[in-house]
Amino acid sequence: MFKRLDAIVAKYNELQNDLANPEIISDYNKLKDLSKEASDLEETVTKYQEYKDTLNSIEDAKTLTKDPELKEMAELELNTLKEKLETITKELEILLVPKDENDGKNVIMEIRGAAGGDEANIFAGDLYRMYTYYAEANNWRIEELHSIEGTSGGYSQVELMIKGNDVYKKLKYESGSHRVQRVPVTETQGRVHTSTATVLVMPEVETANIEIKESDIKMDVYHSSGAGGQSVNTSNSAVRLTHIPTGVVVTCQTERSQLKNRDRAMNLLKIKINDEIRNKEEQELGSTRKSKIGTGDRSEKIRTYNYPQNRVTDHRINFSIMSLDRVMDGELEPIIEALINEDMRLKLAGESFEQ
Repeated sequence: MFKRLDAIVAKYNELQNDLANPEIISDYNKLKDLSKEASDLEETVTKYQEYKDTLNSIEDAKTLTKDPELKEMAELELNTLKEKLETITKELEILLVPKDENDGKNVIMEIRGAAGGDEANIFAGDLYRMYTYYAEANNWRIEELHSIEGTSGGYSQVELMIKGNDVYKKLKYESGSHRVQRVPVTETQGRVHTSTATVLVMPEVETANIEIKESDIKMDVYHSSGAGGQSVNTSNSAVRLTHIPTGVVVTCQTERSQLKNRDRAMNLLKIKINDEIRNKEEQELGSTRKSKIGTGDRSEKIRTYNYPQNRVTDHRINFSIMSLDRVMDGELEPIIEALINEDMRLKLAGESFEQ
C-alpha cells in the first residue's frame, strides 16, 4: 500500500511542477486535464501526509512515556494517536480503491415495460415516478428524451437524461430487471401477479470523439405524439435513427425542429453504441461489468417490489427493507448506500464480482 502511496505523491508533485510551466498554463485544454488529474490525487496525498504526521506524533509520545512526570499523560495521548492512525489507515485503503471514471457523469436512463403486459407498463411508469422523486431529493434535473405511453397507463418505453452531481455513481446499480408482485388494477379477483420492467443506465460520454458513418444510419421521420399517441405536431419533426451494424435504435421528438431532434438522437445513438462497445470489451477482458454488484444487463433480476408485504428486496446483496411505500416515493437512499458499501467491501477484499 505504501509503495502505491509514495508513487501517488511523486505523481502529484510532478503534476504541480507541470502546472507551473508557462507552456502548459497557456494551453487551456492541457491545463484543464492536468488540474483535474492533480485534484483527483490531492485528497489521497493530504491523507497520506496526515498518516505520516500521526506516526511522528506517536514516536514523540513514546519518548515522553519515559519521563516519569509525563508518562501518564503521554500514554493517554499515545492511545488516542494509535486509534487515529488506525482510522486514517482504513481511509487510505478506501482512497486507493480504483475509482470509476464515470461516477461523476450524467446518465441516460431507459425504462421499459417487460413481462406482464399492461401491468408491466404501469410498473415502468411507477419506476419513472420513483426515480423522478429520487432525483428531486438529490437536486438533479430530469429531461424526458422519448416516451411511448402504455395503453392502460405507464410506459412501454421511456428515455431520460438525468443531470447533476454523482448521478452515475448512485444510479449505475439500477440496471437490470425489476420485478413487481401486487394485485394489478386490471385484476378483478384480487390475485397477486408478477410483472417486470427493465432499466438501463448509461453514463453520458463526450460524443464528439465517437465517429459513426452516415452510411450506417437509417433515418425515419414521423409526427410527434403526445398522451395516448395523439399527434401534437403536423410536421414530420420526430426522428428515429437505426444504426444498421449494431441494430441500436433511438428516437427523439422533444424538439419542434426535425434538425434539432436529429442532432439529439445522434448524440443519444453515440452514447448507446459506446455503451455497447464498452460492455463487449469489458466482457472480453473478464471485467466486472456483469457483476454481483455492478452495472448488470437488463436480463438480470436485481430487485423485487412486493406490495402485499410492503417489502423491497435487492437480490444481489440479500438486502430487504420493509418500506416499499416510501421507496416508491423516492426514498431509495438506504438501498443505494447498501449497494455502494457492499461494492466497496468486496473491492477492499479483492474479491471477484464475476458471476
